[in-house]
Amino acid sequence: MNILGIWDGHDSGAALLQDGRLRFAVNEERLTRRKLEIAFPARSIEACLAGSGLRPEQIDLVAATTSDPAKTIGRLWPGSKERYYAVRRRKTPPGALAGLTRTLKYRMTEWSPGPVSAALSAAALKRQLAGCGLTRASLRIVDHHEAHAAGAAWASGFTDCAVLTIDGLGDGLSSTISAFRGGRLERVAASPARHSVGVFFEHVTNLLNMRELEDEGKVMALADYAAPIADADNPLLPWIDIRDGVVHTEWPGHAFRRPLARVHWRFANEQFAFLAQRTVERAAMALARDAVRLTGLRHLALAGGVVSNVKATRQIRLMPEVDEIFVFPHMGDGGLALGAAVSAAVSAGGKPCIDLTRLDLGPAYDRSEIEASVRAAGLAPACAGQLPCRVADLLADGRVVMWFQGRMEYGPRALGHRSVLARPDRPELRDRLNLVLKRRVWYQPFCPSLLESEAPRLLADWSGGRNRAMTMAYQVAAGHRALLAAVTSVDGTCRPQIVADNEEGPFADLLHEGRRRWDAGAVLNTSFNIHGEPLVCSPADAVDVFLRSGADALAIGPYLIERPA
Repeated sequence: MNILGIWDGHDSGAALLQDGRLRFAVNEERLTRRKLEIAFPARSIEACLAGSGLRPEQIDLVAATTSDPAKTIGRLWPGSKERYYAVRRRKTPPGALAGLTRTLKYRMTEWSPGPVSAALSAAALKRQLAGCGLTRASLRIVDHHEAHAAGAAWASGFTDCAVLTIDGLGDGLSSTISAFRGGRLERVAASPARHSVGVFFEHVTNLLNMRELEDEGKVMALADYAAPIADADNPLLPWIDIRDGVVHTEWPGHAFRRPLARVHWRFANEQFAFLAQRTVERAAMALARDAVRLTGLRHLALAGGVVSNVKATRQIRLMPEVDEIFVFPHMGDGGLALGAAVSAAVSAGGKPCIDLTRLDLGPAYDRSEIEASVRAAGLAPACAGQLPCRVADLLADGRVVMWFQGRMEYGPRALGHRSVLARPDRPELRDRLNLVLKRRVWYQPFCPSLLESEAPRLLADWSGGRNRAMTMAYQVAAGHRALLAAVTSVDGTCRPQIVADNEEGPFADLLHEGRRRWDAGAVLNTSFNIHGEPLVCSPADAVDVFLRSGADALAIGPYLIERPA
């Protein structure tokens, strides 16, 4: 059975299951080059079909998600979500009615779906799918949080687990707790959209003059630079209460901005970020504690935009009530297409096999396409024998190398296919990357990729586990912080990618070469893009960003292109 999952909202995309196995997944932003694209994922659908060798008429079922009134209006009148997208991403001035528009947006997204909105959503989706040639496939619309939960549960590798979703909102809910047993999900608690930890943090992000749904990671990073404030003196903590797995907030999401602004007035930005970050951590821990208690299951699978907060998920991992946790690698709404496909497959009687140990699930480009893109930019493609060794030599000399190899990664993190690399022990390289190449705020940390055999030595609280795709923070071992000086946050943690020592491919080979040169099988690994743009996807994208950046070299396919010193 061929099942195509799609998501046509924030960070739209598509994923394809063939007989329950994940064959292809990509997000629309990589193809349209608009960060966190919101348009219908027509190009992602085309890429899924082409990458799997299928024709539209061979798709049996299309699984979409979310049919609440706000989502339905966006499907019927795409211009409404385009306007919000432009304002949120600071592409256009907000206008005289900005405050009213924001309040209306949050009010409408709190509404639950009903028969009318579901029918209108289905009709709009069928029209758009017909434009992609998908007229034979049946359509199933999956609940928003069910899609989040299904993706996390089936990808976790746990036989039984509690599943916790913490999101902004969708289909009238902001978080859910489910029990996953015997291949079935049973929801045991749900929080209404009016009471949302995610919306709380969105307002904080916006008040700090950052882009909500995009810059929450900056708020988390900024919080590390605040003078600590005791919980007893944190005015935000009493505003979010968790009772029996349900979130209760002092105000509904649409009314949260004004009281938050009053608190912000009294505190410096970094202190305000600290207060909010601590509040999110405490709420996430309380939800996790209730998830274990209500389900009787000590393994946790997590999904939803809020669990991208690696400081909060680390606190959950360290809780005595929890044996092990798994964070779905594409935890935000960008992962809903896969979750919807998984849920639909289960409903059709299948048992999906979702292996996310490797996330190179997107488009691939052959040598001729790479060479053509290099020549079209006026560069000379030169084959590099022993490419990992050559790149390791450049990194050892303090050079910054852009790395383009194999298929496109799925999810928000660069994991050794579309990466910018540097030595992990040189803070001056971190600063150069932040201020010159990536063009982002100085306090936002970079992440390491490291061999699994290095994790027990370099990470003080590493005990193995399933979180290998930069979804979890770990404490850097005190005796080895110099080796990871460029990838350690000011609080002493890092967010690593863990690469198996026996993994085949040039990236693992590069890490082995790094161990020989700077005494750590690790590199600084950040996404191959300029800040505010999507991760590069095609060879043409890679060459364009290389020419616009100040990187020293580009390793693309078999070629190594060096910029003159």
